[in-house]
Amino acid sequence: MADTYTTVAGDTWDMIAYRALGSCAYVHLLIAANREHVDAAIFSAGIVLKLPIIKERAAHLPPWRRP
Repeated sequence: MADTYTTVAGDTWDMIAYRALGSCAYVHLLIAANREHVDAAIFSAGIVLKLPIIKERAAHLPPWRRP
């Protein structure tokens, strides 16, 4: 985990996952990488979060449309 994300006031887990990792599907990985902030629902500004390394990117198609 080399990359980080610094929060903006009002950020939420799903917003951060979308902005920093490209998909809300990575929320669980983002939370797992930042267990010390697990109780946060809405972040204040300036919190530095670790970004997990994503080995396989989630498809942006619904499951029934994936090959």
